[in-house]
Amino acid sequence: MPTETSIPVSSPVVYSATSAVGICSQLLRIDSSNYGSAGGGDESKVAEYIMALLRSVGYEPTVLESAPGRANVLLRVPGTDPTLDGFLVHGHMDVVPAEADQWSVDPFCGDISDGYLWGRGATDMKDMVASTLSTLLRWKEHGTGPRRTMVFAFVADEEADGIFGSGWLVANHPEWFTGVVAAISEGGGVPVEARHVDGSVRRFYPVSAAERGIAHMTLRATGASGHGSRPDADNAVTHLIDALGRIAHHAWPIALIPASRAFLEGTTRALGIAADLSTDAGIEAALRDIGEDLRGDVRPSSRCSANPTVLRAGYKVNVIPGIAEAEIDVRTVPGTEDALLAQIDLLLGSRVTREFISNQPGISAPLDSVWFSAIAAAIVAHDDTAIVLPYCLGGGTDAKAFAKLGIVCYGFSPLGQDPDGRTGSGMHGINERVPVVALQIGAAILESFLTEV
Repeated sequence: MPTETSIPVSSPVVYSATSAVGICSQLLRIDSSNYGSAGGGDESKVAEYIMALLRSVGYEPTVLESAPGRANVLLRVPGTDPTLDGFLVHGHMDVVPAEADQWSVDPFCGDISDGYLWGRGATDMKDMVASTLSTLLRWKEHGTGPRRTMVFAFVADEEADGIFGSGWLVANHPEWFTGVVAAISEGGGVPVEARHVDGSVRRFYPVSAAERGIAHMTLRATGASGHGSRPDADNAVTHLIDALGRIAHHAWPIALIPASRAFLEGTTRALGIAADLSTDAGIEAALRDIGEDLRGDVRPSSRCSANPTVLRAGYKVNVIPGIAEAEIDVRTVPGTEDALLAQIDLLLGSRVTREFISNQPGISAPLDSVWFSAIAAAIVAHDDTAIVLPYCLGGGTDAKAFAKLGIVCYGFSPLGQDPDGRTGSGMHGINERVPVVALQIGAAILESFLTEV
């Protein structure tokens, strides 16, 4: 296990290897890229680092491999009050691949410069993994711990479909989560500033209390193979393109679930914006008026979506193929799945069929729970100007797998407000980085929450 963190000359500060910043720097230096079906992934080196770090202070973590190199690290920490329900903290160790030639730094450098910690995974989600690990180390250092029993799961494969990570654990090792009723992971707790109509600044902390569902599909059109010169051919490519055009240009209706509505009500009220959320036009106006930074996931999560992403057809320019295929990325607002599938079938028409690549319905958690209240309290304790609001995450996380066990899941991977206005950026893109001060504050918020919840 590393004993110190190397910092570039541009940074005058040396951070402890057991701090959230030092741990995150080490994690970022381990390439745990997940190429999905194109080439798989390997989380074993990250798992080895985490295992060594935890064992060095007396914890006894367990590693469970779903396949060679696909490691999951689990740890159960008893609480001081055995009558309380158990709690899960989960974070993924894999990252999406990085195209190094587009970066201004090595994607796996883990360096600190310009007030940022740089590297693939800095905001998704080795930052929270580091904050979680630093909390565990500090508990040992200070002889403290949680009130309730905590299960910590550092998992593989979130950046693909969770087959080797959360999905595999839920299907094969549910005993690890016995007694657990609630969980947190990525998807919220990061400050976003916006201006009130009077010009003053308000600081919001969106916390995910719902996620859109994922319904990835393969579409298949069939026709008659033949010569490319034939007029009026029964062309599979044409059938497919027509269906894709209908899907791509379909206007999906607004569908505000309670988390989305609460977010729009809270933001417009706090910003002094007059809003009418009883009509689609009023909702669109509210989404516009709260500003680009706050819209984030809220605009996409206010309706379903279906985007064509992959096309396969033909092998020679003068041959009409008999089969044409496409893949589409469909996202569903929780509770709308049946209506969406019926509409998809209408749009496909009679010449195109569909089958699921992945089908994970959306999830929702209570907005008035003790868990959400505890999250809000932890944030406000570190930032008394904070406005904490629920929202619906437009994408997806491992929470969908754990929700199958009846666990209510929230997106809470906190960061603090950088005093110089830096914000994290580059998630799934280039030059991914997290502000150092934001990570330090976020680690303190997370420790407070996990200790006191």
